[in-house]
Amino acid sequence: MRYIRLFAVFFRVSLMGELAYRFNFFVQLFQSLLELATAIAGLAVVFSHTDSLGGWRPDEVLGLVGVYILVGGIIRFAIQPGMEQFITSVRKGTLDFILTKPEDAQFLVSIQRMRIWEIIDIMLVFSVLVAALIRIGKGVGIWQTVDFCIMLVAGATIVYCFWLILATLSFWLVRVENILTIFQSMYEAGRWPITLYPGWLRFVLTFLVPVAFAVTVPAEALTGRLTLPTALLAVAGAAALFAASRAFWKKGLRNYTGTSA
Repeated sequence: MRYIRLFAVFFRVSLMGELAYRFNFFVQLFQSLLELATAIAGLAVVFSHTDSLGGWRPDEVLGLVGVYILVGGIIRFAIQPGMEQFITSVRKGTLDFILTKPEDAQFLVSIQRMRIWEIIDIMLVFSVLVAALIRIGKGVGIWQTVDFCIMLVAGATIVYCFWLILATLSFWLVRVENILTIFQSMYEAGRWPITLYPGWLRFVLTFLVPVAFAVTVPAEALTGRLTLPTALLAVAGAAALFAASRAFWKKGLRNYTGTSA
């Protein structure tokens, strides 16, 4: 409950900061609608020349795009801002202000900044997911919903841990932002089914840059394509990567030299 209250406090502070520039809401709304329209238009063009992509039908790929936008919104809302701020604070030596707080430093680093208007992406995408399910012709049962939520949490956890590991490199490297830019570029591949890519790239997008676990696996749960081994691998991978990123964070923290050290 303490962590929930802390999250609520940081959320409120970020919200007050965004409300100082309310026109940003309309800018973000326009960007979100444009991105959604562009993604759907791209699907229409592609499927005007083919009936499936990597074994995925048009309606299933529509659901995949919905998950892609949803996870992207979560990243830009709650993961990316805090990690970028953390990298800057390490370079400037101002991480001391967080380390002197009585709460867990990793948690504070992760929630210290949020881009509130990115919630628009998260809200808009539910209409896409509903439309995809209607077109597929499947009702969403309780177990399918549970599977989707578990895979979404597992995928988001994997992405968060991956970002944390990259950001923690800032304890040793000067410019980590370029590495994060590479991840953002590779995340673009998540808008298409992972089975569409050749084997070597599929391996990269699954185990090196976890785009498949972040997007394709939750979409498989939503469309009824998820298998038990894949689900277990996603959950186990999320738990293992969380433990590894936590250990890497503590190791990096021991190498930090701040302005007061």
